[in-house]
Amino acid sequence: MTTSDTSVESHDGEVVQRDRVVIRFAGDSGDGMQLTGDRFTSETANFGNDLSTLPNFPAEIRAPAGTLPGVSSFQLHFANYDILTPGDRPDVLVAMNPAALKANIRDLPHGGVLIVNTDEFTKRNLTKVGYDANPLEDGSLEAYDVHGVAMATLTRGALEETGLSKKDAERAKNMFALGLLSWMYHRPSESTERFLREKFAKRPDLAEANILAFRAGHAYGETTESFAVTYEVAPARLEPGTYRQITGNTALSYGLVAAGQTTGLSVFLGSYPITPASDILHELSKHKAFGVTTFQAEDEISGVGAALGASFGGALGVTTTSGPGVALKAETVGLAVALELPLLVVDVQRGGPSTGLPTKTEQADLLQAMFGRNGEAPLPIIAPCTPGDCFSAAVEAAAVAVRYRTPVMLLSDGALANGSEPWKIPDAESLPTIDPGFATEPNAPDGSGEFWPYLRDQDTLARPWAIPGTPGLEHRVGGLEKADGRGSISYDPDNHDRMVRLRQAKISGIEVPDLTVDDPDGPDDPADVLVIGWGSTYGPINAAARRVRNMGHSIATAHIRNLNPMPSNLGDVLASYRTVLCPEMNLGQLALLLRSRHLVDVKSYTKVAGLPFGAEELQDVFLDYLTGTHPDAQASTTEPEGAQA
Repeated sequence: MTTSDTSVESHDGEVVQRDRVVIRFAGDSGDGMQLTGDRFTSETANFGNDLSTLPNFPAEIRAPAGTLPGVSSFQLHFANYDILTPGDRPDVLVAMNPAALKANIRDLPHGGVLIVNTDEFTKRNLTKVGYDANPLEDGSLEAYDVHGVAMATLTRGALEETGLSKKDAERAKNMFALGLLSWMYHRPSESTERFLREKFAKRPDLAEANILAFRAGHAYGETTESFAVTYEVAPARLEPGTYRQITGNTALSYGLVAAGQTTGLSVFLGSYPITPASDILHELSKHKAFGVTTFQAEDEISGVGAALGASFGGALGVTTTSGPGVALKAETVGLAVALELPLLVVDVQRGGPSTGLPTKTEQADLLQAMFGRNGEAPLPIIAPCTPGDCFSAAVEAAAVAVRYRTPVMLLSDGALANGSEPWKIPDAESLPTIDPGFATEPNAPDGSGEFWPYLRDQDTLARPWAIPGTPGLEHRVGGLEKADGRGSISYDPDNHDRMVRLRQAKISGIEVPDLTVDDPDGPDDPADVLVIGWGSTYGPINAAARRVRNMGHSIATAHIRNLNPMPSNLGDVLASYRTVLCPEMNLGQLALLLRSRHLVDVKSYTKVAGLPFGAEELQDVFLDYLTGTHPDAQASTTEPEGAQA
């Protein structure tokens, strides 16, 4: 999407009207870049722009200051129209030290605005990251609009009268940078000052120091001749309603709270802290008033065991983790499949294998979610596509788990978990009512007055859910195979075959919506290329499709939210297109499933760099297929070949 600019003159200088801007704050992990970016995002949300963010955390814990592994960044894309991604490359890069500059300068396009904290460009810091000469002086940055600002010095000067030490004063330089950028883009400042007073309520001296630094940055922009141009991005026209800025982890947490309210069940979270899922534990711990109990377990296995025990006791059991934790929980999740009890397993995917890239994103756990348990242990899989959609996905997952008496895997990822966007708060009355339908009476069909824990509902194949202690409904469950109906332990081969097939039939019979296709030409004249995705690839895929359509090309897109079972019309959709392309942040896991199940030659475009796709990146791939320049572009959909990575 191109950016259009218009200029007007004001008494403060030239003001350029823009329809969209991408800003990236980058610095050392101790420079407060996440806080700076979050505050600028909040100001932008209050102003009414549509927005999308991409926090990027160091993978090392307490990496040495001033080094490349210690660089932290926060990217914000905001616009006067609806946007789908946090942007490919920044229009403005704020670099707080040489390491931040070196790690991010390749992403800044020529002509982009570069704001540098010159105080950190000492010989020692330059040498630490491999600069032989100061890039601010050797001409290597001539292609950019460079603004050198002595942020630490100016911040110390602004706080000289506060009595803070030099070290404490310099810590506020991120607020100086925030003030400068807020001035450049005409952002409101009241919410930031209010936030700082609340954040440092127990240290009002620090609150006022940060506010002074923020105001100093704003005043510097007004008075210096270095910045002759400021920018304005008008509010977006969003659907009427009440909005708030929300991250995927927060939205998912609220969805779990809402699920507890709509089912009438207590929510029990058994969890072990793990990046990037820990924020769900932190958020849910705040909501005891809504019947939420959080248990920080000593390990992953204890967390899921406690959650499953809570489900046995009549609560909505939830466990949260990332990929390595899913592996540890696998045996207990398999037990939940055998017990046929509701359980929500939230996997916020990150780069692997093993510890991998804890702070980076990936979506390589699909096959683990689908098959990563011993024996035939099927379960439903739901994957949200945006930060706000994490709310709806959590509510849907709970509804499926309760209705069908099954564990459900909810596949989020780091990009969704940490990214944020404006979220329209739903009307509580619009949320579905979920009746847990606890068993209250004996149900034996032979009239014996016994309770059969595996006597199934004819519509859903779900077994009855009886709370322990209910008179007359005494029963036992466990990991050994059960006799169909009665639930007694059974080693009979025919019974085992029947139970395996019943559990699979229950999952296969879950009702999911048909797959919808966004094809401008409609079903009568389908586009040559269908791009299909899942999870957080939704934004980049559709942003890239917008770009190629604006170039005059026809391309169709579809997004799979329910990954098990998949939509019943999926096979017909795939067969309708000459070329099907599947971009994934793995080595082609969904493409593998689609090819094997529907015998369609799905083409795969993959990325496992720990970062989401860029819209420009996918645009170029789409154009290669649309113009026939890609080697696989002419392949027939009726002659399957090996997936291309």
